[in-house]
Amino acid sequence: MPDALTPYQPPDPGRIDSLDNAGLQYWCKELACTEAKLTEAISKVGEHVTAVREHLAARR
Repeated sequence: MPDALTPYQPPDPGRIDSLDNAGLQYWCKELACTEAKLTEAISKVGEHVTAVREHLAARR
């Protein structure tokens, strides 16, 4: 069981798991976006963090 004081770290820091609620919250904070924008980006460019980051930056 993870320590409650340990900050969340994604199992694969290069990929966003859209089925992991804690992961989605983590990536929303990291990428400064809403969950809706994150899931939209994932559906358009896939789960690779770099592609999602670039997609979100281009939309700003």
